[in-house]
Amino acid sequence: SESLSQLTGRSLANTYQAIVTIMTKNSLKKIRESILMRKSELAREANVCPITITRIEQGMPCWMETKRKILLALGFKLSDKNKIFGD
Repeated sequence: SESLSQLTGRSLANTYQAIVTIMTKNSLKKIRESILMRKSELAREANVCPITITRIEQGMPCWMETKRKILLALGFKLSDKNKIFGD
């Protein structure tokens, strides 16, 4: 059978990089770090699990309610959602 890299026409490293680029569509990590807030601190303030913050920072999707909690925990207005989540 063909390998993934043969199917996509790319090396696995290039395929991985393409996936990471596609998934990273938010500024959460950059903004969180700019205000010197730890991931665990944001999770506690937003009342979500730290792994949820990690996943969102990696570009994985999340519920609208989770976005709302994170925005408020960071001190942003709900109308500022595009500054962080870019949707």
